[in-house]
Amino acid sequence: MSAPGFVVGAPRSGGGKTTIALGLMRAFARRGMQVAGAKCGPDYIDPAFHRVATGRDSVNLDSWTMPPALLAALAARNARGADLVIAEGLMGFFDGVPAPPGRSGSSADVAAACGLPLLLVLDVAGQAQTAAALAKGMATFDPRISFAGAILNSVGSERHRRLCGDAIESLGIPVLGAMARVTDLVLPERHLGLVQAEETPALDTLLDAIADRVEASCDLERIAACARPMTLNDGNGAPPIPLRPPGQRVAIARDAAFSFLYPHLAQGWRAAGAELKWFSPLADEAPPADCDCCWLPGGYPELHAGRLSAARRFLDGLRGFAQDRPVHGECGGYMVMGAGIVDAAGARHAMAGLLDVETSFAKRKLHLGYREARLLADHPLGPAGTVLRGHEFHYATIVREGEGRPFADVGDAYGGAPTPAGRRNGFVSGSFFHVLAPA
Repeated sequence: MSAPGFVVGAPRSGGGKTTIALGLMRAFARRGMQVAGAKCGPDYIDPAFHRVATGRDSVNLDSWTMPPALLAALAARNARGADLVIAEGLMGFFDGVPAPPGRSGSSADVAAACGLPLLLVLDVAGQAQTAAALAKGMATFDPRISFAGAILNSVGSERHRRLCGDAIESLGIPVLGAMARVTDLVLPERHLGLVQAEETPALDTLLDAIADRVEASCDLERIAACARPMTLNDGNGAPPIPLRPPGQRVAIARDAAFSFLYPHLAQGWRAAGAELKWFSPLADEAPPADCDCCWLPGGYPELHAGRLSAARRFLDGLRGFAQDRPVHGECGGYMVMGAGIVDAAGARHAMAGLLDVETSFAKRKLHLGYREARLLADHPLGPAGTVLRGHEFHYATIVREGEGRPFADVGDAYGGAPTPAGRRNGFVSGSFFHVLAPA
């Protein structure tokens, strides 16, 4: 039997689901339970917080980018050995993109695919009995979804809790907790969302404080009892490979500037027999010379542009590596492979110069959403014509994108015509596209 679990969801973003999900993960882990975290959707920051909260790797589960068999296999593998699965939703629980049934990318799709009930986080600020109407709508909107109960958030007083909670419970919906308005336990943010887990000061202390608050405000025994076994079966066989390894021995940049590598990709590459070797550009380390491919993930290079520009061993090593072996960069990695990055203050920092691209944060513009990419030439990710799914999430603007052929034709999830994107030159390629899985 699969481990029991639930999805922590909410009617909208900013309703407290991340804080409450992390608090529940930490609280149950402190009780000696093996807690498996998961993140609905393509967010690459939250799984690192889950890992610190639980002591186990987390995984992204996304119904738009991942074929159903891959999503099921990843969910099953992630749950092995766990006593409880806690999946954190994204945006509003039912929010997704136009797609065939079950493939919209919503948290509801993931819950339905895994057979997990919804644990609703309901921000009741400025409401009383109206909160019951929202809870009823969330509980009945989608017949695929079972409903575990609700946790009230932003409760102003005991009277406020009774007004909201009594109205909700009169509908037969259990209220499993009530969190007061919290202003002192806040995860820091910046322009791409949360600060990364490894950059958050005293994260363990903060997570314990959040867990203390959740444990004092919620009925953990009833919450654990509302979890339901996942309806997944991986057949006891090897899970599908999320993406073929780009090489047999892959050099991967990993530090505060390059951290946006999805856990399931690294796990899948290892499962396919690839050896992963990590190096830190911020520590001025070059790609290991014994590797046959180099991968520069996304991250926050614009916050470290001066250090990267001065990292001569890294830049010279990267240029030497690219003379006869593939180097691929995603988003932040793509920017570092270009000629230069202009930071938010308007200062230009020279980069590797492997691609005729220059980017800027002086004039920011949000680029966000699902993407489907068709490779325009043979590549370590697949032969020409391979279709990959992923997303784009950055504020950089392109100052110059000159010589070189495009990396892929890229379209969005809304039916817009694909357009050439990224650049490739010899063994070097890159784009703002973050890949999650084959289409």
